[in-house]
Formats: sequence, C-alpha cells, structure tokens
Amino acid sequence: MYMPASLFRKLAVKIPLATSLKTYRWELFHSDVFAGIITAILLIPQGMAYALLAGLPVQVGIYTSLLPAIAYVLFGTSRVLSVGPVSIAAIMVASALSSPEIMEYGTPIQNAMILALEGGLILCLMSLLNMGNLVHYISQPVLSGFTSGAAVIILISQIPHMIGLHVQPCNTIENCVTQIPTNINVHEMGLGLLAFSLLIIMGTPLSKLLIYFNLKKSLRTALTKSAPLLSVISGTLLVTLYSLQNTQGVDIVGSIPQGMPEVSFSFLEISTEHALVLLPSAIFISLIAYVESVAIAKVMASARGEKISPNQELVALGTANLASSISGGMPVAGGFSRTMVNYSAGAQTQIAMLIAVTLIAVVLHSLTHTLEYIPTAALAAIIIVAVTPLVKLKSIFQIWHQDKADGFSQAITFIGVLALGIEEGIILGVVATVFNYLKRAGKPHLAVVGRIKNTNHYRNINRHNVETWKHLLLIRIDENITFANINYIAEFIEKEQKNYDAKTIVLIFSSVSYVDTTAVSTFKEMIAGLRLTGTIIHLSEVRGPVFDKLKKMDFFNDLLPGRVFFQTNEAVTNVTKTLN
Repeated sequence: MYMPASLFRKLAVKIPLATSLKTYRWELFHSDVFAGIITAILLIPQGMAYALLAGLPVQVGIYTSLLPAIAYVLFGTSRVLSVGPVSIAAIMVASALSSPEIMEYGTPIQNAMILALEGGLILCLMSLLNMGNLVHYISQPVLSGFTSGAAVIILISQIPHMIGLHVQPCNTIENCVTQIPTNINVHEMGLGLLAFSLLIIMGTPLSKLLIYFNLKKSLRTALTKSAPLLSVISGTLLVTLYSLQNTQGVDIVGSIPQGMPEVSFSFLEISTEHALVLLPSAIFISLIAYVESVAIAKVMASARGEKISPNQELVALGTANLASSISGGMPVAGGFSRTMVNYSAGAQTQIAMLIAVTLIAVVLHSLTHTLEYIPTAALAAIIIVAVTPLVKLKSIFQIWHQDKADGFSQAITFIGVLALGIEEGIILGVVATVFNYLKRAGKPHLAVVGRIKNTNHYRNINRHNVETWKHLLLIRIDENITFANINYIAEFIEKEQKNYDAKTIVLIFSSVSYVDTTAVSTFKEMIAGLRLTGTIIHLSEVRGPVFDKLKKMDFFNDLLPGRVFFQTNEAVTNVTKTLN
C-alpha cells in the first residue's frame, strides 16, 4: 500500500519504528533473531528476580517484560535499548511498598500497577511540556552516589536469601548474631552458592577463555550471557530431583499463573487519597528511570553512530509504563545489562526485542509449571551478581580528588540513601548539588591580566610572564554576572584597584553572556564611587546580548567618561596614551 512521503515523515516522528521498517533488510533479520533469543534467555530469570526484589510475585517480572517492551519498540528512538524490570526501579518500588502509609492501601500488586500508571502519566506530561532535557539537571555524581547506595541496599537485602539465612526479628545485634548458625538452611545456601559460582565462572573467566580460543563475539555473548538461565536450570533440577522444597524446606518460587496477563483497568477503582499517597514515590521512580534509560540509550547511540530524541524517549518510557500498569506489571526502565547483551549479541533494530517478547510469551503459555520449582536462592544470586558492579566506592574518592564539590555531592547522596532512604538520599544529593552550584556562582573566577609581549593576547598575571602598566588594571570576569556574585566581583575590583593604585580599570567581558538588573545597578554604584577617587572604568569585548541589556538600562551614561572598546588591545592602546 502506497503511503505519501509527508504522511510517512509525520508517522516516523511519532513512531520511530516506522523508519526502521522502511529501511529494514532481511539480512539483518538473522542478527535480530539471535540477539532476541539471547536477550530472552537473560530477561526471564532476571525479570523474576527483580520482581522478588520489589516484593512482588515472580510472574509480575515476566508480565513487565511483555507489553512495556512492545510499547517502547513502537515509540523509542534507541534501536537496542531493552526496557523492562530493572534493579534500581525494583528497589525503589520495594521501598515505596514497604512504607507504612502505603501499606494501608491496596495490595502490593495493585500499588505497583498504580506506581507504573502514575509514572507513565508523569513522563507523558513531561513530554507534552517538552521537558526532555531534564536529564541534564541531575548531576552525574548524584546519580552515581544514588546508584551505589541503592546497590548496597540491594546486596544487603539479597545476601541472606542467597545463603538461606532466615533470622527472626531481634532486638539486639547480639541476639541476631546468635541466631545465624541455627537459622541457615544449608541446602538453600548450597543452591545459592552454586548459582553464584556459575554466574561468576561464566562471566569474565569464561569470556577470557573463549577469546583465547578465538571464538566469534556472538558465540561468546551467547555462552556467557546464558549463565543466569543455566544457574536457574541447575537449581531447579536439584530441587525437582530431590524434592528439596518438601524434604529440606528450600524456598521456591511457587505457583505461577499460566498464560498471558489480562489487560485490566480494575486497579483504577481506588480513592483519590490512595492515588495521592503513591504519587511522590511515582515521581521519584519515573524521573530516575528516565534519567538512567536516556543515559544508557545515549551510550548505545554513540557506539552505533546514531542519535536519540530525549523528548521522544519520554513518550516511549511513558507509554511503556502505562502498558505495564494495565498488564499487571510494575514500573519499567531501560536495563543496562540487558541492553548490553542485546547490543553484543548483534541486535540491529528493535525487531530483536519483539523476538524476545515472543519467546517470553511462549514460556508463559507453556512452561510456567517448570518455573515454579526455581529456588529463590538462585534468583538472589542473579540479583547480587547483576548489581555488584553498580557499587562504585572507588569513584567517590576519585571524584573527591578531582573536584571536592562533586565528590561531596556524590558522598552525601550515597550516605543519605543508606542512612535515610532512597528518596531522601536523592533529595539530599540534589540539594547538595544546588548548594555547590550557588557557592561556585557566588565566587566566580576573576583574573588580573596582562599582555604577552609582542602579541595581542592577554593572560592571567599569576600564570604567565606578561606586560603590565602603571596605574592601569585589566580584570577579566569569567562568569555571568548576577545578584549572586556581583558583590564578590565589586569587592574584588575595589581591592585590586587599591593594590595597584589604578587610575584606569578595563573590565574584560569576553566570558560574560548575561547580566541581571541587580548586577547592573551595583555596577553603577561602584563606578560612581570609584569616579570620586579619580578612577575611570572602561569595558572591552562586550557581547551583543549584554550590550543590549546595558543599553536598555542606560548604563553607558553612568559609565562616562568610561568607554566600551571592541577589543582589549584597543582599550590598552587608548588608555596608555592618556596615562603617558
């Protein structure tokens, strides 16, 4: 069927998959099929594990891997991003569901669906408001500190499950410690450590061995990334063969409903109060999910020479979360490990994710009885191995060494997440970042400069061997001038005027692209005060927008007899003639 070019272009903007299909070549299909199979192999056990991490039945993790992935395939701009349940979102959901005020309303599954719904609506609303660039307003140190803190919380929560530790509630540390030897299920520990060992061995060690034997990259990916499936299969076989759930009390996944999830809106029958109590958590989860997803998508796009649209990603992730909410799922985001697997396995387009979704649907329809016997210790091991690389304590010290303000933001976020909670930790980190920004903005870099001999270049007198002149002071302002820093700048100018006994000061505005009204008013007062002492102020290299602003505020009349020079060298030439 013929489609007009103009209509196709409009469709391609809203549904990027249309562009992929238009240029799709059948020789790419083999790569997409292979990548889809490998991604599904990882996604099934990982999805189940993340559902348990969120405090939800394992089938929720599988449901979350179906419709949301299809929604992202339709609307997403990344060709390899794998959207579904992720560890960070799961721990945030767990934190929300365990709070006393939320536990009073609805069931965990219902609340998880509402979180996905509210998060989806928030992201779609942000798209309508063209807020795609919001990703730039959460600094990397804060995001890194949050991720490390959340990963530590995940590890602390999952290690007892992997080693079969079932400690009863205790009032003292001594009471907890004395329970440990008698409350470890050694059979669960064995299954957990078996899964953990397989995951470790089939990671870097196996990859290096396969590289030594010159195996193709696609085969290496297939073998190493099948580790979660192999660890689950081995544990399930042992449980089934020896009935460990009955004879040794080994925890297993348990009954899983067979068949596809039903699309339902019944969870919407809630009170306004119920919806509002979940809203703050939904805001945090959706924002972090978006920031993480876009960051991953950008890395992948850069590696493939492609581009993504941050605002379109809001649409894609918003609809993915809405799809999750009506199909019994939880909040979703782009997963780094799955995306890397999808990419490494050779995925060319989002057709690979459609293949993965198809395989997951087949498993749900036919193999749910087998999944019931998966030991939870094996799923805990999968989570532990997946999130351990997210703990980057070394990064905190490195950032601190490079930039103490950023290091402080990262450290305070990390500590805040551990000590106060996930949402509180993020808020603390953002507040610390804003404080550091205001502190920096309040004390901009200012330099007394001179001319490098036999050139027209002017540089900091403390860094270069430069030429200076008696009674002439050149000051370069390396920041926009606002109410936050104008007093600091004025004090610096007045101090240096006294130090150099300057009769003429040239302020170099080459790095100034904005001045506010408070700054202009303060400048006028400073110029008038210096004029009374016989000191004249000139400006040089004033940018167009700043010049227009100063003109509107009638600044140049107050500057007289000072002038505005096009270049600093022009100012120096004219002033030195006057001084001589």
